Amino acid sequence: GGIHDLPGLPAGVKFDPTDQELLEHLEGKVRSDARKLHPLIDEFIPTIEGENGICYTHPEKLPGVSKDGLVRHFFHRPSKAYTTGTRKRRKVHTDTEGGETRWHKTGKTRPVFISGKVKGYKKILVLYTNYGKQRKPEKTNWVMHQYHLGNNEEEKDGELVISKVFYQTQPRQCGSIKDSLKLQSGHEASHHLKNNNNNGLVEFYNPSFISFDQGGHSRTNPTQLLPHFAVHDGSFIP
Repeated sequence: GGIHDLPGLPAGVKFDPTDQELLEHLEGKVRSDARKLHPLIDEFIPTIEGENGICYTHPEKLPGVSKDGLVRHFFHRPSKAYTTGTRKRRKVHTDTEGGETRWHKTGKTRPVFISGKVKGYKKILVLYTNYGKQRKPEKTNWVMHQYHLGNNEEEKDGELVISKVFYQTQPRQCGSIKDSLKLQSGHEASHHLKNNNNNGLVEFYNPSFISFDQGGHSRTNPTQLLPHFAVHDGSFIP
């Protein structure tokens, strides 16, 4: 059975871990720490490896992922693009005319703090098509937030990381890859998930969560159902 078959999860329960909670789940997975590794975590965050991995497969083909705007989480291991160097593989497809579909990092890699100390790092990637020489890359609405543990901004080759993948359903301004490169040079606005007064949304933020709604049921508070687990009764942001 899947998540929908689990007992004790009423309609309206949503899996909406914070950046800090995602790193705690990742730490529990990496260290096999029974105190931090929730017994149901593999139901909520599956592990995908090798040719089925995020950087080998179009997000539409990942398990449970669709264009409904809901977030899906995965454990996976980034690999090198080449046998030498540190560049990570982010190409997921090459068409018959040589155009590539690949993930492109946008903005700066951000530290994630827990209790005032750096626990790990987060980077945001956007999927582009028609990538290649003498081509104009086309930005898609597919977005990935990738997290890894440690004090280094870049994850190690083969290191277990955690990512959330979703299709951007909120309206956003059109932009080119040049805009993304400008973000890397210091424009940081797109990294703020909400603006200062918490009203409205900005690019790369998606308020939808994994939802277990079952039609016709009212919401109840699920916070006591799974102790120490990031299950919230979060509401959608208009």
